[in-house]
Amino acid sequence: LPQCLASLATTAQEETWQSRQQLQAQRQETARLQEELSRARQDGERWASALQRAQREALEREATRGAEQARQQELIRDMKERLLELLREKDALWQKTEGIDTPMPSPVPRDPGLCARCHKDFHLLSRRYNCSRLCQGKVCHTCSVDMGKHGRCCLLCYQQRHPQAT
Repeated sequence: LPQCLASLATTAQEETWQSRQQLQAQRQETARLQEELSRARQDGERWASALQRAQREALEREATRGAEQARQQELIRDMKERLLELLREKDALWQKTEGIDTPMPSPVPRDPGLCARCHKDFHLLSRRYNCSRLCQGKVCHTCSVDMGKHGRCCLLCYQQRHPQAT
C-alpha cells in the first residue's frame, strides 16, 4: 500500500508537472495571441483612419470637380450667348451691306516701282507680285493673297472672286 501510494503520488506529481507545462504553454500561446490581436486592432485602426482620409479626399475631389464642371457649364453658356450675339451682328451687318456694290479694283498706277494698293516701294525685302486676276497690277506681299498654283492676286480681286471670304 505505501508503494502504491508512492506510485500514485509520483504519477500525480508527473501529471501536475505536465499540467503546469501545458498551462505555461497555453499562457504563452494566450500572450502571443493577445499580442497579435493588439497588432491586428492597431492595423484595423490605421486602415480605418486611412479609409476615412481617402473618403474625405474623394469627397473633396468630387466637390472640386463639381465646382469646376459648374464653371465650365457657365463658360459654355456664356460662349453660346456670345456666339448668338455675334451671329445677330453679322446678320445685321450683312443686311446693311447687301445693297452696296463691291468696289472695282483701282487702275494700276503708272509707276511700276510702287504697290498698286498701298503704294509702298518695291525693293530687296519687299517683293513685287503680278495680280493674276482682273487688274493685272503689281502688288506687295501684304496686299496680295496666295492662290496656290494660280499665283497671287490683290485683295480686291480675291474678294470679288470669293465674296464669302470677307
